[in-house]
Amino acid sequence: MPASELSQLAETLWASEQFSARRLGRYFLVDLRSPHRVLSTSAHRGGEQEGVQFLANHQSCEGRGDTERQELIAEMGLARYHRKVCAELGIDPDRTALMGTAASMACVTHRHCEFEDLRADAFVSAGVKGNATTAGDPARWVETDDGWAELPRYEGTINIILVLGFSLSPSALASAVVTMTEAKSAALAELAVPSLASSAIATGTGTDQFCLAHPLDRGRPKESTSPHVKAGEIIGVVVKGAVKEALRWQNGLESSYTRGFFHALGRFGLTQERVLEYLRGELSEREFSLLADNQQAVFYEPGVGASAHALAAVLDRIRCGTLPEAAVGEAVRQQVACLACSVAARPQDWPALYAALDCRDEDPLESILRAVALGWKAKWA
Repeated sequence: MPASELSQLAETLWASEQFSARRLGRYFLVDLRSPHRVLSTSAHRGGEQEGVQFLANHQSCEGRGDTERQELIAEMGLARYHRKVCAELGIDPDRTALMGTAASMACVTHRHCEFEDLRADAFVSAGVKGNATTAGDPARWVETDDGWAELPRYEGTINIILVLGFSLSPSALASAVVTMTEAKSAALAELAVPSLASSAIATGTGTDQFCLAHPLDRGRPKESTSPHVKAGEIIGVVVKGAVKEALRWQNGLESSYTRGFFHALGRFGLTQERVLEYLRGELSEREFSLLADNQQAVFYEPGVGASAHALAAVLDRIRCGTLPEAAVGEAVRQQVACLACSVAARPQDWPALYAALDCRDEDPLESILRAVALGWKAKWA
């Protein structure tokens, strides 16, 4: 794509004396208008660089089944592919930091924050449906002397372009990466995004990338970007806000949506299929048919969602070894009684439901399933 075509047809999302941000189709481009220091994950011109003018993000493939594009990238190698994308954009590959993702550029979101002479802009594309993971989860591939043992072919990636309006010391630049990463993980925690490799809450995806730029000529460099200082605060504000908004548009992760029973407990194996299969065997035909026809109302009911997230917190504490083994049964029993009351819409029946859910020697997941069945039976009894 000639640069002139990009200039004429692209949608300008933000323009200032410092940079412009434009989007066209599968491409998103930040053009820095003054000398900056850039730290990035780009395969070519990555790491810490001066002389980088363009920060580019693009949709490199479809999320599922796009083996043709994935094989093309693997065959070309990342450096050659970098040059190919830059040629499509009509920009100098040696002055470009590039990121790729399966996420749509139409879902890139922007957040801007200012405080006195401090300014920060974040442009984020994000998807977590096929690739969310937690640091320390089992890995899916390994790099050897002969190359990668398995190529990553995942749907989700969180790509962050962060442009700061103030200069940084080298240590503050490194610290900004930490603050940016913590903000990304905080966004995933607020949305209770599950890891797809364990039962933990995700801290990111296995293919996350970033470009972080700051100007070289904006007075005395700031010495800190930790969350304790305003520079770190505004980094956290724009990154967390942009990640949450990008996930809203790419994956439909509205905050209200995440209250659902299956969103809270699916990472422990309580999927919709498993729960309905269990309930079919525990309820009468009429009871099950009524529940199946009203799943949205039942499993997204605010009290049910609150109880499900409370149970998820207890299961996390069990997984992390926070609770003594002798206390696990009683902790689960108290919470499943609350869940049964919420399903039944009968908070006054908590003592009776608690008594009926003696599950001290039972698998916690079985107790949760039994509580849903018991609550539904009690609702119209």
